[in-house]
Amino acid sequence: MIYEQDFHLWLEDTIQKLTHHQFSELDVEHLIAELQDLGKSDKNALESNLMILLAHLLKLTIQADAPEMIKGSWYSSVDEHRQRVLSQLAEIPSLKSYLETALIKAYPRSRKLAIKEGKRASFGIRIPAESEYPDHCPFPLDSILSEDFYGGSAE
Repeated sequence: MIYEQDFHLWLEDTIQKLTHHQFSELDVEHLIAELQDLGKSDKNALESNLMILLAHLLKLTIQADAPEMIKGSWYSSVDEHRQRVLSQLAEIPSLKSYLETALIKAYPRSRKLAIKEGKRASFGIRIPAESEYPDHCPFPLDSILSEDFYGGSAE
């Protein structure tokens, strides 16, 4: 079958069949699977960008005493990943209904990443204790998405 041998050829063939209304000739099983995977990849991208965004918001909050020179890269990362999230939500508005779930799924990985990176602190920067990182996301969703928010006191 063409799907297993050459995905891009299968894709072109599928587009041609759809364009010419040749629905009975479609490989419906693989078409459904590809459409489902497409939705999963959008959700995975959202979770991934949230994970990095949250990890750096945590670091800016927990390691607020770090030198500005070091925090600069965290600020840049927050700006970049927040923009990625906002762009994705603008391009795919239906992902807004998944945002709370994505946040719940991404936060534990964000916390783990922030802890791991925090343990690599050098140049006299204080290494935070794991207990300083909240078990649940301390930031409201509207703050996370606000372009002027860079953390603050974790609740």
